[in-house]
Amino acid sequence: MENRKFLPFIFMGVTALFVVIYLSSSIFLTISPGERGVIFRKFSTGLDKDNIFQPGFLMKLPWNDVTVYDVKEQKAEERMDVLDKSGLTISVDISVRFHPLYGRIGYLHENFGVDYVNRLVIPEVRSTVRRVMGRFTAEEIYSTKRSQVEGAIVKETEDILQIESNNIQMRALLIRSIVLPAQIKQAIENKLQQEQEAKAYQFRLEKEVSEAERKRIAANGEATANKIINSSLTTALLKMRGIEATMELAKSPNSKVVIIGGGDSGMPLILGGN
Repeated sequence: MENRKFLPFIFMGVTALFVVIYLSSSIFLTISPGERGVIFRKFSTGLDKDNIFQPGFLMKLPWNDVTVYDVKEQKAEERMDVLDKSGLTISVDISVRFHPLYGRIGYLHENFGVDYVNRLVIPEVRSTVRRVMGRFTAEEIYSTKRSQVEGAIVKETEDILQIESNNIQMRALLIRSIVLPAQIKQAIENKLQQEQEAKAYQFRLEKEVSEAERKRIAANGEATANKIINSSLTTALLKMRGIEATMELAKSPNSKVVIIGGGDSGMPLILGGN
């Protein structure tokens, strides 16, 4: 009889256990690394945008909803047709890497929801690419200003995605390919080739002009030097140098014949010698 009085408590305990087991998926939740959680308390404070659940095990009331976000870096690839400054159609292949701002998941959830990639990231990327490329011609986009175009797209896309209402951190944006109509591409390549040939010709011409100028300066210098030397070579100086040379030769042990005053200029003549 005494055991029977515990039956209601046992029954209640077993019932509570089954209820807990049945509702376990609504009460217990595990957030994995690379994820964050946002809770919505439907019967009290609503969406909690500032208190973000970190990775780990957590418990909640079964009627509250927790939305789990993947905050690891993601990649989206887009191929689109854009118009250049003159209205020419260009096909562009874009790749963008990004992730949500970890502490702003609640605001991202409120504004865009879990489908934020298709509702926010891709539309903004496409819009920025079209806007930037519309400021340049096909030739500039394809060749002469490609790095400037890429830099402008990266800067403007990053600025728009990370503003307070969007809360996305862009990691990188790459233009993987730019495809022009065949005839336009060929015309641009022909023009670039002609420009390169013209630059090469101009370089050779400038080199030849520079070489001619160098030779002219060298010739003028040599002529000036000869003029200075010739003006300094007087008859008396030449005779004196000849006498000095004769005296030096006379000191040599080699046999020789010296005729004094035998030359047209009165200078000694030196004959023989080994």
